[in-house]
Order: sequence, then structure tokens, then C-alpha cells
Amino acid sequence: MMENTLPACPVETTLTLISDKWKVLILRDLLSGTKRFSELKRSIGSVSQKVLTAQLRQMEASGLLSRTVYPEVPPRVEYTLTELGHSLKPVLDAMWDWGTQYKERAAGE
Repeated sequence: MMENTLPACPVETTLTLISDKWKVLILRDLLSGTKRFSELKRSIGSVSQKVLTAQLRQMEASGLLSRTVYPEVPPRVEYTLTELGHSLKPVLDAMWDWGTQYKERAAGE
């Protein structure tokens, strides 16, 4: 993504890169290490193959993850967070903490 096409607001920039719920779940799953497409699909659940593929391609284009294709039959494809992708961990940790607190508060009502 070219810098001159990014929003002026840093919060909006972050949302531009991870605004889709599938992207956040992909990040969550890749924080623990490299995964194959089928592992991501199974872990995320209700996402379609088409949508997951599109999200992974967008994240690769944004520099958040890398895709490695192994010349095997059938081909094996693995996805790994880049250093830039790993730098989103504090954002996901904050979302985890907030979601936990919200669920606790909602359960107490």
C-alpha cells in the first residue's frame, strides 16, 4: 500500500489494514506461528475459501504476512506474519483485554 494513499489519521490507517473481522482472526491465529491455509480455514470457521484467500492476499500486499509455496504435489502453502504483522500484537492484546472485560461486565448484568 502506497503511503500517499493512506488516510491522514493513524487510527484510520490501522483500520484500513485490519478492519475486516477475518483479518483480525488471521492475525490472531498467525501470532502463534506459521499456518497452512487449511489450518487457518479450520481455526477461523465460517469464512469461505474465496473470502479467506482474498483476505490473505490483501494482507500479503500490505506487508503483514508472507506466503510461501513449496514445490510439492499437492503444493503446500504456508502463511507467516512478517515483522510488521507481529507489531500488531499489542493492538490484538488490547482487543483481547477489552473483550474479556466487556464479557465479564455483560455477564454481571
